[in-house]
Formats: sequence, C-alpha cells, structure tokens
Amino acid sequence: MATTLAKADAGVESAARLEHVSKSFTGPGGRQLVLDDISIDVAPGEFVTLLGASGCGKSTLLNLVAGLDRPTAGSISTDGRPALMFQEHALFPWLTAGKNIELALKLRGVPKSDRRGKAEELLELVRLRGAYGKRVHELSGGMRQRVALARALAQESNLLLMDEPFAALDAITRDVLHDELTRIWQETGLSVLFVTHNVREAVRLAQRVVLLSSRPGRIAREWTVDIPQPRRIEDAPVAELSVEITEVLRGEIRRHGQH
Repeated sequence: MATTLAKADAGVESAARLEHVSKSFTGPGGRQLVLDDISIDVAPGEFVTLLGASGCGKSTLLNLVAGLDRPTAGSISTDGRPALMFQEHALFPWLTAGKNIELALKLRGVPKSDRRGKAEELLELVRLRGAYGKRVHELSGGMRQRVALARALAQESNLLLMDEPFAALDAITRDVLHDELTRIWQETGLSVLFVTHNVREAVRLAQRVVLLSSRPGRIAREWTVDIPQPRRIEDAPVAELSVEITEVLRGEIRRHGQH
C-alpha cells in the first residue's frame, strides 16, 4: 500500500544547517555555556546521530533545531518545519491510536474527511495495521512508540528529530524498532537527526555519528559509517566501530571530570 509521504526533495541543499551555534543559560550560579560553536550540516535524506554523555547538551541542541528555543549565538536553518519525537511517547490517553495521529493531521490542515484514511495508512507504514481504534493503555511500549512515530510522520516534514525515542524500551523491542525506523527512513527519504547516549545504537542506525564533548557541548569528532544496511547491533563491523567511538567518548568524559 502506498504511503502518504513524499520523497525528500533532492534539490534542497540542506535539511538542517547549524552555523557556529552556541547556547547559554543564566541561573543562580551565573551564566552557564551549554553549547559552544556547533556547526553541523545534515544533507537531504541523511541519517545523523548526535552522541554524547548525559548533560552534554544533545537535547538542548535538538530543541534549538526544532525551534523550541533560540540559540544565544549563531544561526539554524531547516528545510521546512521539523517533526519532533521524544523519549516519552506523549500520546493523549483519552484518544485512540488513530485519533492521536488524526490530531497531527488536523493541525496540518488536512480535511476531516481525509484524516482517517491517512491515519490508517501511517499506522500501516509503522506496521500497526488494525490498531486505529486501540486506546493507549491497550498498547505495549513498543506499539506506543510506533504510534508516536506515525504521528510525527503525519506532519509530513522532511526532517525528523528524535530525542532518545527508544531508551526506555527493552533490548528486543528496541532492536525491532531500529529495523522499522531504518526501513521507514529508506522508504521515505526523510532526513533524521537522532539523539542518543548509546554508542551501538548510534552506529546501528546512522550514516554519520557526531560526538559532542561535555561542559560545554562542542563537536569532538565525527565518523562516517560505511557499513551497509541492513545492520544488526551485534554485527562485527558495528561492534568494532562502537569500540573505537566508545574509547573517544571515555576520553572526553575523563577530560571533563565526569563519572
């Protein structure tokens, strides 16, 4: 069945471009620099993971790209308005799976007569055919995240921002959703910026891994992942690159005095 999603426009130069972005907050202890001079260019259709220790500013950076906050310095441009998927599914429990997706379609201006059909197509895309009428409490954790993904896709953005969306799931469910996300990314041509602190997850999914240092977050290093998809998290090339990245990450943590 054909989905409602169009391929990302290959003529667009960047899905997201961050140029010398910095972010600071002022609190009781004074001004705190959270992100410092971040420059990242996400190409159309590219899958990029942002990796770093807790507190390095990954989620802050994603919020800036999403337009939920503004940088203190630098500039951010995106190919249209990004769609954002959080660690928690944030579904409305009083609505069915289908109605949660329809709400996103309504906000996008889709006519009421078209919403159910589009919601059912999106549920089929995330392999939840027949779940339209199910309440949130009837869904497993993995199914809830699939609905949340379908709701994000309902925004028809060319850029999907994902803030550790699988962190709370068990290993088997997470692995299944890695497969599903990879399939959907390949089918739709979406650009994805995915935040994680899990090194193997970063390598399992991405074409490029960007490592942030801590206090403040700076780009410490980048890796191009030349491992063909589909990948498994236990594949030897994934494990080997993960070991290399983990060593650099540990060095960054030691350098900044984190434990």
